Amino acid sequence: MNAHSSPARVTPAAPSEPSAAALAFRGAMRKLAGAVSVLTVGAGESRTGLTATSVSSLSVEPPTLLICVNRSSSSMAALTAHRSFAINVLRPHHQPLADQFAGKGGLKGPERYQGAEWTRLETGTPVLADALAAFDCELEEIIERHSHAIVVGRVLASRVTETAEPLLYWAGAYHNLGA
Repeated sequence: MNAHSSPARVTPAAPSEPSAAALAFRGAMRKLAGAVSVLTVGAGESRTGLTATSVSSLSVEPPTLLICVNRSSSSMAALTAHRSFAINVLRPHHQPLADQFAGKGGLKGPERYQGAEWTRLETGTPVLADALAAFDCELEEIIERHSHAIVVGRVLASRVTETAEPLLYWAGAYHNLGA
């Protein structure tokens, strides 16, 4: 390019249909059962969150977990701003809450918290009072890969409900252990 020419303009490609390989991968991943969790982040009117099955233990010493979050999620900005979050493992009666945090019904931000009782542990992030398990985390790192970010959280506090069962997600639907 010489001094008088301008850079070439690149037009972003229109979103395309998923490839056959991507569709096959999605179908295969639906056979991987997972506990349903809600990530909560923020305070007051800046509260938001999302529903996920991609939560995993990373380390016991120090206690650390990871969750994969779509980079286009509205919760990503809140995660980077607040630097703390909670993972709330849901029980079968929390299915409506899972739907709310998944954005069903058009609920956004603090509206997703309605109809449940919330408390706080170490960081002040909202924690579901009757969650099967709750992990209160300090944001340690965000690693961006493809369409998602791997969010690493140092667990500062955790709580468990010993006599309860998890809400599971398998084959595109919610399930209970006994059902």
